[in-house]
Amino acid sequence: MRVVRVGELPDEALEAAAEFYARVLPLLSPPQDGEGDHAQHGGGGSPPGDASTATPHHHAASRRGPPPRAREDLVIILRPAPYDHRAWRLAAIQDLARAAAPTRVNGVVGHDEGAIAEALVWLEAAPGVTGQLLAVEPG
Repeated sequence: MRVVRVGELPDEALEAAAEFYARVLPLLSPPQDGEGDHAQHGGGGSPPGDASTATPHHHAASRRGPPPRAREDLVIILRPAPYDHRAWRLAAIQDLARAAAPTRVNGVVGHDEGAIAEALVWLEAAPGVTGQLLAVEPG
């Protein structure tokens, strides 16, 4: 399972959505033209962009295209935000899940690492769950 942690986004929902689509979405796409996660033309396998906005934790990708590689489920970790962020976040997760099918794409919202880890374990064991935005709290 590929986990991408999204860093700070603006407080305003429209600004946050715009930044997500501009900076984070390109990091979610697989390499094209046969490029893998290895150095190309003297560069490393790290994606371009602001590391404080999105930090891929597995298989960094660097180009636009269809979302994650086939059979590589994706979980996007988002920090808690005001209620008006839920709609754009859910729409983004659902659109990514539809585009990536049969690969599963889900989102987890929270700041407690233990709760996030439990959600990741649960998602790993729930093969039918996709297109969901799960809010987690410390347990």
